[in-house]
Amino acid sequence: MVIPVGDVPNERGIPIANWVLIIANVAVFVLLTMPLAAERPPPGDPVLARYVDVLRHQLGPRAASEAASQASQYDLFVFTHAFRPAAPSVTGLMLSMFLHAGFAHLFGNMLFLWIYGDNVEHRLGAIRYVLAYLATGIAATVFHTLGDPTSELPMIGASGAISGILGLYFVWFPRNRVRLLVLVPPIFFRVFEIGSRLVLGVYLVLDNFLPYVIDPTGGGVAHGAHIGGFLAGAALALVARRRSVVVPPPDAKDIQAGAVPDETVVSPAIAAGRLEDAAGSYFALPADATRRILDPHEAVTLADWLRDHGRVQAALTALRRAVRDFPNAPGIALVHARLGEILLEDLDQPAMAYQHFMAAREQGPDPEAESIARRGLAEIEARQKRQIGVVHRRA
Repeated sequence: MVIPVGDVPNERGIPIANWVLIIANVAVFVLLTMPLAAERPPPGDPVLARYVDVLRHQLGPRAASEAASQASQYDLFVFTHAFRPAAPSVTGLMLSMFLHAGFAHLFGNMLFLWIYGDNVEHRLGAIRYVLAYLATGIAATVFHTLGDPTSELPMIGASGAISGILGLYFVWFPRNRVRLLVLVPPIFFRVFEIGSRLVLGVYLVLDNFLPYVIDPTGGGVAHGAHIGGFLAGAALALVARRRSVVVPPPDAKDIQAGAVPDETVVSPAIAAGRLEDAAGSYFALPADATRRILDPHEAVTLADWLRDHGRVQAALTALRRAVRDFPNAPGIALVHARLGEILLEDLDQPAMAYQHFMAAREQGPDPEAESIARRGLAEIEARQKRQIGVVHRRA
């Protein structure tokens, strides 16, 4: 048995929205699921008859017979009010995200949300995090429905929405490490740290995609919803990444006012030390027109000036565009190191900074970038509840 028990590094602060979602799911289980699961439906209940008939039609006589003898009021509540592809409703869709089949189902989902949700919430902010959770949950349900649109079986659980959070995490925190508890009772108990993309890739491909290909109906597990939620989350993360590059930074508006949007003057102005003129002309250009105007060295020079003059968002934009345009060029390690510095020191985002510090070290020998990355990683490690162990070894 392999159980995820944590990840590193983490952002600081309390992920309020994540805890609210966890508490909401647990509250529904305690206040609704548990009491109804303890009640048997009355003899001759027409809802029970309909429920048994659906199970007979979709899962066979054995499942129907078991349901007739073991069904609870909670089973009938789920059948009546949860989302069913053959009878879709908005209320059923939203309610289904907070219903679970049992304690193990709830515990597994909340464990994943607790591990992965905090960093994603810090990146998005509380309100946008909840919206992303609900949006990817809806996308998961739609994807599941497309795979089996005539199913009368209800779909419940937060795993579609949580898979969306995993998709966001996959894109934004590729260099994080996930702690996995490996249990082989009674002889082996050990925690391993594995790269987040490997762990989440196994979740997507081996745990969901392959079973979905083999049996789209899922055998009781909504693999299609997990896949749809994950892909929706990854798509949202990629859109947000693009926006961080193409949307004009708000703190550059004053320097671009009245500037000539001419790409041919930017590099010469930087070479001449006229950095305010260079910044004005650069940010006066449309985002697509800035492609490959600044090489990594020029991007760092301009970003340093912008940061020194209090324009942190503009500095981030210039550096991110350099990563977009020259992902493996000489000097890009220093670009990543500067991005990590700004995210850590100016914006207090250690988990996001960690991605760039590790990327700087992965790019190869650059003494200045290596020095900055080591200092940054040491600072991030000092902030963690548990040491991440990356300061004194190369990635």
